[in-house]
Amino acid sequence: MNLLTQDIAGRFATLTLSHLGKRYPFKMDLVLNGPEDARAPADHHPIFHGSFDWHSCVHGWWQVMRLMRLFPDLPEAAAIRARADAMLVPDKVAGERAYLARPMSAGFERPYGWAWLLALHQELALHDAPWAAALEPLAADFAARFHAFLPKLTYPLRVGTHFNIAFALVLALGWARERDPALVALIRDRALDWFGKDRACQAWEPGGDEFLSPALCEALLMSRLLEPTDFAIWFHAFLPNLAEGEPETLFTPATVSDRSDGKIAHLDGLNLSRAWCWRAIASALGEGDPVFACAQDAARVHIDASLPHVAGDYMGEHWLATFALLALE
Repeated sequence: MNLLTQDIAGRFATLTLSHLGKRYPFKMDLVLNGPEDARAPADHHPIFHGSFDWHSCVHGWWQVMRLMRLFPDLPEAAAIRARADAMLVPDKVAGERAYLARPMSAGFERPYGWAWLLALHQELALHDAPWAAALEPLAADFAARFHAFLPKLTYPLRVGTHFNIAFALVLALGWARERDPALVALIRDRALDWFGKDRACQAWEPGGDEFLSPALCEALLMSRLLEPTDFAIWFHAFLPNLAEGEPETLFTPATVSDRSDGKIAHLDGLNLSRAWCWRAIASALGEGDPVFACAQDAARVHIDASLPHVAGDYMGEHWLATFALLALE
């Protein structure tokens, strides 16, 4: 069920438009190769220099473009379109690509920002506009980085922060299905190698600054790769006691003690991203599965815990609406 309304969409769009072009404060992901690199963020990133950091700016763009497509009559649509026409253009994309080509930039935004850029390109391709064509070379750069990185990633990154590999591959897989069969095959092979034999997950989470559930992101990725029957078999071995409410950690929303602390505010994102995972996993399992109802209930509880806090402090509001959109749509 879609919980997203036009009123909520408008509030998210207004909030995100307020910071997409907000140049400061900005947290750079930058290795200085020399004094010439000590420049303003917008000089390095002609498009993605707002929303506190590069990846938040990228998925802020994904969010407003998706909202505009889902709700064409959104009052904010004209402002979104005008900003896209001005920013998502070949010369600015070339500037973003030049940053990637710098020495010591191989690990830039790996893998979280890579995946969100592919998700943004996938969304732009659904619009009748030149934006996707302009961004395509940058998307190809990041796809190439996934091709190079995944074979040498011997062990999966299971943390609940930006480095989580399962979350990144959920987004990358969505982009690759219609564009890059070799990347789809590589994602499948690596995921099955890393996660295929996982059993009886303890779900010792969350960590104090996590915004992703390692357990649920892994399960979500597997739901996108396996046939429904095979996924159900794998999932019930991975989390065998969910119908009894165990592990309790996955059903209990995180407590956020200080929303002005950027790391602790991550926990609101955990609640929203868990809701997204729970709803998607329930859909993959189907209504006849014994976990379906408790997964839907867990999603609602997590949404209720953090949806009221998407706005209020810049440490959360520069990015949380994206995860709220995932949870609600």
